[in-house]
Amino acid sequence: MIRELVIVSGKGGTGKTSITAAFASLAGNSVLCDADVDAADLHLLMDPDVQKKHDFMGGSIAEINKDGCVECGRCLELCKFDAISDDYVVDSINCEGCGVCVDLCPEETIEFPVQKCGEWFVSETRFGPMVHARLGIAEENSGKLVSLIRQETKKLAEDKGHELILTDGPPGIGCPVIAAIGGATALVIIVEPTVSGLHDMKRVAELAVHFKVPGLVCVNKYDLNVEMTRKIEEYAKKRNMHLLGRIPFDSAFTWAMIEGKNVLEQAPDSEAAAAIRKIWKEILASPSMNVLGIKDFSATIQ
Repeated sequence: MIRELVIVSGKGGTGKTSITAAFASLAGNSVLCDADVDAADLHLLMDPDVQKKHDFMGGSIAEINKDGCVECGRCLELCKFDAISDDYVVDSINCEGCGVCVDLCPEETIEFPVQKCGEWFVSETRFGPMVHARLGIAEENSGKLVSLIRQETKKLAEDKGHELILTDGPPGIGCPVIAAIGGATALVIIVEPTVSGLHDMKRVAELAVHFKVPGLVCVNKYDLNVEMTRKIEEYAKKRNMHLLGRIPFDSAFTWAMIEGKNVLEQAPDSEAAAAIRKIWKEILASPSMNVLGIKDFSATIQ
């Protein structure tokens, strides 16, 4: 059985991607997945060598066939987004792809072709294979793209005999997050010790409960507000969520990002690196991972 560990957070900027990259160097037989398609950045630390590139098709934009159009004005009346000009040309920026004009055109001269919304890739990295994507600017269907790359990641893991998937999930609780966590083995929720951090963690925790996915809590930069860290941990215990541990604020993370590395590569003897190793061992020992018989990857930890 392939297990998937999804690293999420209630907001962006909590250190989720940096921690995922560090986990990648500790996990042995794993496949990486960057499911944060709206703002993908795991590739900045993984330096992937793209092996395959695919177009992502999703959503449609209306196109008026001038040869058959009689300029009856019906589409102008129907369009609530003012996407059709007086000379019957569709503005691709304003068109929301609702399809009303297509369905109700009396002459049936409006086409509705599927558009390219982005790209997804299968790559090799120094820590193993990786599936990632790039959604176009202001494009929709991010949830659909997340579902697609998760499916492709699982196929890749099966084909190559990998037993663990590490997924860098999107922040928040919206559609991309829902698409990223359904069916996962466990979630690692990265939290910052702030009032908003606690609030955001509660929302993610509720989402995890709804989808019946075990939540594991990690407090990043805990020493910036120890009192709030205690409140976060108290809430996690109240909700029977597994506490993984704390990571101190450490500038080594920033220097690692500048060099395109994870913190274990850039500063292996730092306090942050030691904390992450400890947290990784705690993840492997957690009931949500062990109950499924996951193999012990801790032998790869140096």
